[in-house]
Amino acid sequence: MSSVSYFKNANNFVANNPTFTTYVSGTDALQFLYEHSATGAMHDSEERFPPPMCHPGTREAVVIRITDWYGYQQGPGKPIMWVHAPAGYGKTAVAGTVSKMLEETVGLDFSPLGATFFFWRTSPERNSPARFIITIAYQLAMSIPELTPHVENAVKRNPMILRKALEVQLVKLIVEPFKAVGELGDIPKRLVIIDGLDECINSEQESRVEKKYAEDQEKVQVRVLELIHTLQSHRLPLSFLVLSRPEAWIKQHIESRSFNGVVETVNLYEVGDRMGDVEKYVRAELSRIGANIGDEGWPGKFIADRFIWKANGHMLYASTVIRHIEDPYDDPRERLKNILDSSSDSNRDLANSTPFSSLYELYRQIMRSCPASHRPLMVEVLEDIIVTRFCFRGGFGLQRALATLDSFSGRAPGSGIRAIRGLHAVLRPMGIPDDNVDGSLEPFMHSTFPEFLMDSQLSLEFAIDTQKGGQRFLWKCLEFMSTVTMQTKLEEEDHLLFSLYVFRRIWTRVWSSKAVIQSCEAESLKALRTLLAIDLTTCFMKLFSHPVITHYATPTSYTLFHSFKNVDGELDSLVWKAIAHVRSSVDGAFVYLANQFAQNSVLDLEALSSTPFRDELAGYVNWVSSSSGLRGRPSEDLARALGNLRREHKDVFEALVKASKAKYMPRLIRSIQN
Repeated sequence: MSSVSYFKNANNFVANNPTFTTYVSGTDALQFLYEHSATGAMHDSEERFPPPMCHPGTREAVVIRITDWYGYQQGPGKPIMWVHAPAGYGKTAVAGTVSKMLEETVGLDFSPLGATFFFWRTSPERNSPARFIITIAYQLAMSIPELTPHVENAVKRNPMILRKALEVQLVKLIVEPFKAVGELGDIPKRLVIIDGLDECINSEQESRVEKKYAEDQEKVQVRVLELIHTLQSHRLPLSFLVLSRPEAWIKQHIESRSFNGVVETVNLYEVGDRMGDVEKYVRAELSRIGANIGDEGWPGKFIADRFIWKANGHMLYASTVIRHIEDPYDDPRERLKNILDSSSDSNRDLANSTPFSSLYELYRQIMRSCPASHRPLMVEVLEDIIVTRFCFRGGFGLQRALATLDSFSGRAPGSGIRAIRGLHAVLRPMGIPDDNVDGSLEPFMHSTFPEFLMDSQLSLEFAIDTQKGGQRFLWKCLEFMSTVTMQTKLEEEDHLLFSLYVFRRIWTRVWSSKAVIQSCEAESLKALRTLLAIDLTTCFMKLFSHPVITHYATPTSYTLFHSFKNVDGELDSLVWKAIAHVRSSVDGAFVYLANQFAQNSVLDLEALSSTPFRDELAGYVNWVSSSSGLRGRPSEDLARALGNLRREHKDVFEALVKASKAKYMPRLIRSIQN
């Protein structure tokens, strides 16, 4: 992980340990704020291009409802509007349409759009509130000229405000600058749009990404609501449009006494003409496809009406069908006929019990369009994708990820792509990397599809078992790792390199809780015994000295056994042996490499920084020194080896330490000096 400079482009910088005195002068203040904003969360960001928008002529009622409420000239009676609907009902498209409409408003001497923030669960900077206030403050400073100098002054006085609690940032970067303007009555109301609150799932930007999302999401989403409530309580010239799924905790908080009287609630499902909106979309898209294939008379009123009836006002269903039938390798007329002629004979009562029954039946129909002989491989590949998607960077793209998974699983090259070729309606385009370059791979068009696959009562014969798939991957990793020797050349063995990168992530996902471990006790015992038999020292040496593979998610966590706490019997004994084995192996790998580096007459900092050595050392020091590992500090052998490296290459060593994010690194340095 590269270091982050919080004082880039700063002038007159002074730092006196242990406290900081910092000055940022000139126009650098806004640039400084911009560099720490979640720029991908803004409505017009490159990361979101092209942004979801309402189809022309649709969602007009809800857009009018929002703009009538906002009324920038007088301001709304209630400063907050909450628009909610289930997944797939076009909330983000509505937010994008309102943003664009306000931005393009003519005849005004100001921009009604104050700021936007679009949360997204797979983006590290957009699935956390860590940059929420900074991003909103920057946009307000840009859209409200009266505010600009006061935000600049706040940053210049204390650049470290960007590392303070969100509640402190809110006061210093937004509330106090507004108060410094003076009379606020002359400033027109600006609208702040916050979309996808339910996609905000991590309480911290980096450290919680590998934890279960459910552990954090309720707390962090309520925290964002409280930040919005605090802002409105200061009676600033701001209105807030919040869009999300109607999660129980969000609904409960908005209906609480503190929010009573300041929130107007809109159920997107009930506002406007859903049926009419879908009809407009379907007829326009079918006409376009008919023109493209040279059949101007297709589909005709009867077929279009059947499609509209089956969509039943569900825009996600309609758009998914359109993507499915628009296959360059097949006839869209035949594809649509197959969907319209299909019937849901199995589990009809269950299917009808959910508002997504038509969508789930569509998913089954799309998967049944795959030849029966290919379906087992299709399900296996989908299971591979879901189990390992967090192991790949979004910028890697699904096509390249499938090539890696084919090699790892022993499939013939290209097998994965061929197995899911018919699923383009629910998968992102194969050859195009995710916009979310720094986040994990997100190959699905919508979150409802993997949710459908993981629910056996919905997906039926297409159900995937993530626990079984995870164990299958873990055993493959352990099998490959057991073959690693000092003679192994990772650059010639892609499957070995992938195993070393993903092993820790897969392990923690497979053994995610005590309940899982107890339900699979025989498997967990076997896994621990296998781990103890592997030469982990050599594995870690090879990994730490190999150039970083940027398209794999960096594995620097050593908390492999957190879920094994308080287990009984043989499990407890093996767990403590495994912890000691991992610790001694990692320690030994660092001792060997540090001594090797010290013996080099010239040590290239750039080359060393291109390996995981620094970040892995930071992760190891934190683990050993914290309650997650064995309390204490790295071994005396490692302290000596690092001390030797420091003596031989002091500048390189100190540069590595400075760039490290190890909380407990100062303790290690003191042990080296002593």
